[in-house]
Amino acid sequence: MNAAPADQIRLLDVQALDIRLTQLAHRRENLPEHDEVRTREEELTQLRDLLVAAQTEESDTAREQTKAEQDVDQVRRRATRDQERLDSGAVTSSKDLENLQSEIASLARRQSTLEDVVLEIMERNEAASARVAELTERAAAVQAKVDDAQARRTAASGEIDAEEATVRKEREVVAAAVPDDLLKLYDKLRAQQGGVGAARLFQRRCEGCRLELNITEVNEVRAAAPDTVVRCENCRRILVRTPESGL
Repeated sequence: MNAAPADQIRLLDVQALDIRLTQLAHRRENLPEHDEVRTREEELTQLRDLLVAAQTEESDTAREQTKAEQDVDQVRRRATRDQERLDSGAVTSSKDLENLQSEIASLARRQSTLEDVVLEIMERNEAASARVAELTERAAAVQAKVDDAQARRTAASGEIDAEEATVRKEREVVAAAVPDDLLKLYDKLRAQQGGVGAARLFQRRCEGCRLELNITEVNEVRAAAPDTVVRCENCRRILVRTPESGL
């Protein structure tokens, strides 16, 4: 393949722009905000799981407390009725009086036990409520950090997108001046060679594979016509000659 020396050198400009596009894509994929957002979101997920558990405990203990308080009220009402019967004098049998007094004493003990249960449940409910408040506050703080990191990531990505758009336009202009067959070969090699399809020959060294040409290869390149498109024998990339090639 033949191409004017100026077109071959222009191919290096295309390559430089393609490398810049690759660098921008790598920069976008590796923004530190990505890890920050991921870490914060994982932290937020854990906090939300803990919050759900705390809210469930709060709800469960609230129901337990309501049930225990109802049991206390039920015992209290029964004890009140029994005491009213006892005070009314309606019960005259000594045995019935003894049974009624025994039941009132038993209800008093039952009420005391139930009231202790209510207090214990209240303490657990208060602890759960405090845990809910704490986790809610922590989750809100982490959510704010997530939002901030996402905003910074969006801003950084926007800057990269803007620069990428500028580089792509410049690449279109430069590539349009390169012969189609040369550009097609370059694009094919670039896809095969990790994003580098053309490399400068500098001081007898290919800047694509970083290997120095041996004397036979140097002589072959030196003997090639200026418009001949030469290839590196080691990496097969297009080898562009410049005044600094050392030939």
